[in-house]
Amino acid sequence: MLDEWFAQYHPDDVISLLGPLLTEERRAKIEAVLAARLGGVTVALENLHDPHNGAAVLRSVEACGLSELHVAEAAERFQFSSKVSQGCEKWVAIRRFPDFDRAAQDLVERGFHLYAAVPGGKLDLDEIDVRERVALVFGNEHAGLTGAAERACHGTFGIAMHGFTQSFNLSVSAAVAVHRTAARRRQALGQPGDLPEKDRLRLRARFYALSLDERAARGVLERGLRLA
Repeated sequence: MLDEWFAQYHPDDVISLLGPLLTEERRAKIEAVLAARLGGVTVALENLHDPHNGAAVLRSVEACGLSELHVAEAAERFQFSSKVSQGCEKWVAIRRFPDFDRAAQDLVERGFHLYAAVPGGKLDLDEIDVRERVALVFGNEHAGLTGAAERACHGTFGIAMHGFTQSFNLSVSAAVAVHRTAARRRQALGQPGDLPEKDRLRLRARFYALSLDERAARGVLERGLRLA
């Protein structure tokens, strides 16, 4: 796996050695993605069960330009269907925690305000203050969030329904919430992304490596640094 050896290399070395192996179009695509990456909006999941839902949430997170997904695995390990995810998971950092308390602690320490998706949530989705760092929190498909997880959040939100149907399923709820919140944060910032340059540098190196066959990338880096 890439993470088992990638950390030993400085991002500047990875970029200088692997960059020439990528097409101009691929490098331009990576730069466009980096410019739109958001670190100030994320999603946290508690005890998700269905791998298809897990994969659908991953796709929404990556497609909307978020850089991380947080999962609390007190009941079971978070899994996702590779047929549904279609490889998008390699572009997103999946941060795993043994329970929601530790996930919440990590997020709060990093400056996030947590908002739980619950029926009848006190806030409408558009009332969440996206000028602050926001974590959208979703629970199990059937049981929803545990009481402890909901209490660990700073607030609750719901998605307005205008028909007889009272709710979306989990993956649709996550997609709607992520898409809308990411768009509102970009509008509030007046720019497409919010990553500091040091994070862009690290991700640029990672995306370069991920855009190539792992064995080939590893060989180029090992030879290049040995000859340097």
